[in-house]
Amino acid sequence: MSNEIIYGIHAVKAALINKPEFFIEVYVSKDREDERLMPILNELAELGITTYEMGRKALDHKAQCESHQGLIARVKVGRKYNENDINLILGRQKNPLLLVLDGVTDPHNLGACLRNADAAGACAIIVPKDRTAPLSAIVRKVAVGAADVVPLVRVTNLVRTMRALQEEGVWLVGTAGEATHDIYQSKMAGPLAIVMGAEGHGMRRLTRENCDELISIPMMGNVLSLNVSVASGICLFEAVRQRRG
Repeated sequence: MSNEIIYGIHAVKAALINKPEFFIEVYVSKDREDERLMPILNELAELGITTYEMGRKALDHKAQCESHQGLIARVKVGRKYNENDINLILGRQKNPLLLVLDGVTDPHNLGACLRNADAAGACAIIVPKDRTAPLSAIVRKVAVGAADVVPLVRVTNLVRTMRALQEEGVWLVGTAGEATHDIYQSKMAGPLAIVMGAEGHGMRRLTRENCDELISIPMMGNVLSLNVSVASGICLFEAVRQRRG
């Protein structure tokens, strides 16, 4: 089985809680002073996971100079989801809520969207195989554990997948500036997939045309648009609000 690097206190801690069996080895700073590391190191020792002390430069090299907080883990690559898993995911939910991202290439945005999806109780994020950031260590660090619990489903043909969702009774709500009504006028209490476009470009034409409904987020100031992760959080939690009655 292939392996990957994850780093950062929250990302490693979350992986240790959710998938301890995936750990191969852990690298920790020789000069560690953060008290948050000690419970993690104690748990690693109890599980018999090998831990190596390394200098700061060596850790920086392993993390490709990203902020690792003195803690890096090498873990087995987890399950990868594709379009064949969608019906199984939907079957586990009485009232599914999904997030569809069309071309989000920034790993920080993808990680933040995963975190939003987990917080809102979404059962999956669906993305196209191409034009989407990989599930990298940066994504995992920003997601602070959500990448281990929210399925990231990569599909070959996004429009075909959207039509399959519609056949399963899922209402597709896309966000677009040209929408004739806003998020607060939309009915979001039933089976729902919120469709968000890429940074700067929005949804592609076919993606937009295959949505059941287009909505906008009302903008009260001078800024004309929001970061995709911020917009996804607003939409997801409006759906949560409506579902709670």
